[in-house]
Amino acid sequence: MKAITVIPGRPGQVRVSDLDEPAPGPDDLLVEGRLLGICGTDTDIVEGDDYGWPPPGRERLVIGHESLGTVIQAPPGTRFAPGDLVAGMVRRPDPVPCEPCGHGEPDFCRNGLYTERGIKELDGYGSQRWVVDTQYAIKLDPGLGDCGVLLEPASVLAKAWEQSERIFSRATWRPRIALVTGAGPIGLLAALMGVQRGLEVHVLDLHDQGPRRRLVTDLGATFHVGELGDLDVVPDVVMECTGHGPLVFGLAERVAPDSVICLLGIMPATHPAEARLDEINKQMVLKNTVLFGSVNASRRNFEQAADALTKADLGWLQRMITRRIPMSDFVDGLHKHPDDVKVVVDLQV
Repeated sequence: MKAITVIPGRPGQVRVSDLDEPAPGPDDLLVEGRLLGICGTDTDIVEGDDYGWPPPGRERLVIGHESLGTVIQAPPGTRFAPGDLVAGMVRRPDPVPCEPCGHGEPDFCRNGLYTERGIKELDGYGSQRWVVDTQYAIKLDPGLGDCGVLLEPASVLAKAWEQSERIFSRATWRPRIALVTGAGPIGLLAALMGVQRGLEVHVLDLHDQGPRRRLVTDLGATFHVGELGDLDVVPDVVMECTGHGPLVFGLAERVAPDSVICLLGIMPATHPAEARLDEINKQMVLKNTVLFGSVNASRRNFEQAADALTKADLGWLQRMITRRIPMSDFVDGLHKHPDDVKVVVDLQV
């Protein structure tokens, strides 16, 4: 069986390895890998200095956390059957467990002892066949086809929207205008879910390249190019998908009263940036602004994401997947081409 393996933090050590066939346990699905999505986390694992951890006692990690596969074998008496289209969840609870992990919310793990498929101490889904415990498998509408590979990133947005809505429940009013910063895959899925909620959605990006503008406008949202200062929009809710620190500080001063800003992006530290922190603090206090970060997702959010993808226009989702590569070209997939939106690996080529 072929699998994409890496030594975290060593770019020249990515290879397609021959591994033993997986042996499913009594509660496991045996899955034929179909597609693997590539994201910035994978780039950080391969090229970063301090991110990504192989299983204990091993040097190499099977990479990949954005999965899609077809069930080959399922335990009897479960809701799964051979032929089902499935994706696997990423995070597993810590062994202690902390209170959130003990209640099915490992995305809120408090002691950092969680593990993650393809990221932290557990092999990922970048192989021709993989196993997953049924409690961490999500059955997808077969009509989604290859677009089911978008489930994991969509789950991150499902959680972000859910948490934002919980915060808005502190008052009687509800948001009307949403701003999404960054028009990559995460930003586009954020815009999709904002439109599905009936919001007036605006997407801001520094560049106008490839199909991103058309993808935004076909949702019924508005695409903007430039800096935050060029934008004549006062949002009630923001999905910040770039991780650019100065932009975060700028948003805190630009939002409407009682607004919510959800931080989803991470960017490596670059150069120091000046910020008028006292003034920003003043504005956030006087305007009841909530600024919070969100990472990963629970099973509930994966199921919400599956529902959102099923309700979306299939042709629109298909256009998000702009490049397919074989396993041997995984490294090339880490580097975006000008027209790229979502790059996926065909695990059967």
